[in-house]
Amino acid sequence: MKDISAEVSAVEIIKDGPVTIIVLNRLQVRNAVDRATATQLAEAFLAFEKDDDASVAVFHGANGTFCAGADLKSVAAGEGNQVDVPQTGEGFNRLAVDGPMGPSRMLLSKPVVASIAGHAVAGGLELALWCDLRVVEEDAVMGVFCRRWGVPLIDGGTVRLPRLIGHSRAMDLILTGRAVEADEAVSRGLANRVVPKGGGLAAATA
Repeated sequence: MKDISAEVSAVEIIKDGPVTIIVLNRLQVRNAVDRATATQLAEAFLAFEKDDDASVAVFHGANGTFCAGADLKSVAAGEGNQVDVPQTGEGFNRLAVDGPMGPSRMLLSKPVVASIAGHAVAGGLELALWCDLRVVEEDAVMGVFCRRWGVPLIDGGTVRLPRLIGHSRAMDLILTGRAVEADEAVSRGLANRVVPKGGGLAAATA
């Protein structure tokens, strides 16, 4: 596997043949997403969509955590996560981006697989739900944790979650904000498979 691009701030793009791996890497905040990171993620997935040599993307969180949601310190400082709409050619309106977490309102024509370790909660859950498939490591924890502080899902999660696992099960998670561990996530259809700790990226790219 060869890294063909230098790491740009919090987002790294790795190409391995037809597979594009997009890595979220903000160790100090458990991969929480601020405005700059949201913009970089959106740009990375837009580049993937426009790359004729890329067939599938894998979305991976570095350092044993997928994504802990929005960077609340950034939000509190008045730096909201609304990303700028990228300049695209005609016919690319489906890629217009205004999602607080970056790509989470994009409609891509190619599949995205989430490689999830550790926490995928709040806005991180939104990103996981946006992906087409979810491979979770055995230590994965998913949930609408933002509900615990009265913050709703605002990036498509309230639509995607019930479509994925059913209305009643989705309401259970949305209303309680409880944690869902890997085995339950698979049993309820929230994830596609469980793999050993440290094996998520390899399984997602296999």
